Amino acid sequence: PTAITAGAVISACGKSGMWEQVMQLFRVLAQSTLELDTTAHNAAISACEKAGEWTRALQFLHVMDQSNVKINTISFLAAISACQEGGKWKKAMEIYSLMTQATVEVDTTIFSAAISACAKAGSWQNAMHLLSEVAQRQVESDTITFSAAISATEKAGEWEKALRLFDAMLQSKVQCSTISHNSVISACEKG
Repeated sequence: PTAITAGAVISACGKSGMWEQVMQLFRVLAQSTLELDTTAHNAAISACEKAGEWTRALQFLHVMDQSNVKINTISFLAAISACQEGGKWKKAMEIYSLMTQATVEVDTTIFSAAISACAKAGSWQNAMHLLSEVAQRQVESDTITFSAAISATEKAGEWEKALRLFDAMLQSKVQCSTISHNSVISACEKG
């Protein structure tokens, strides 16, 4: 098989939720002369994310770094999302920090994933810090970014901050979602 064929098989297995087969395929291919590219590694990280295997997702990210395989925005996003799914917001923040030190573009999806990881764990202060970085880096906020930050403040019972975020969302002309509405209502109920 070629690297492209192997990458396609890894991607197909990942999309089908067959992360164990992805792991096995990587073990077999490690013994061959094939060099798997960024796309294959990203597919493996995404497969682990979908399976809730955040530690294995981080292992793939580490392998990419050690093997000099180019780590891109998708690599970091999949790893942060895997940590989010695993409830590991501190790990998500570590990955975000690594990403900001690398020469990889930090975009709205990265911020949204990192803020969501913080929100899921109830770390509203870190979610707010990330949201302020969105503005500092002049990255455009979207519905998910704001909704995740509002959710973080709601879970912490910070109803005033939730209201301020909701107002900022409206002022930014970002479309409100059911999640953002429900989170701000819930925050006010708790306050």
